[in-house]
Amino acid sequence: MAVPVDRPRWRWSETARRLKREALVVYLACRHPRTPWYAKLLAGCVVAYAFSPIDLVPDFIPVLGYLDDLLLVPLGVALVLRLLPADVVAECRAEASVRTSKPISRPGAVAVVLVWVGLAWLVWMVLRDSG
Repeated sequence: MAVPVDRPRWRWSETARRLKREALVVYLACRHPRTPWYAKLLAGCVVAYAFSPIDLVPDFIPVLGYLDDLLLVPLGVALVLRLLPADVVAECRAEASVRTSKPISRPGAVAVVLVWVGLAWLVWMVLRDSG
């Protein structure tokens, strides 16, 4: 007879909450004076996409809609956190733990809309030339 193993349960809600907090850490690090310029550049892109009210791939599209949220954001956050000095991450985590509101990225939303407009234009050009 197998002995039950007491393992901690993995919860989506806890993982999502942790990712939101880490994205806020990246946002704060992007504005931190001791963050290197290359980390600020990548952090700005990650934050713009993570806090954009519009997704690049809308969530109603099966599988692909959530794939960007499940892959792009966590990978971007992880990469930025690896580029940051440990003391900057510690300061930003401390500040993130007391913050109550999350930022909204209007530039991220504009960038997503521009990508969609560019893709629509490209499709229109291809269809116009093929007909």
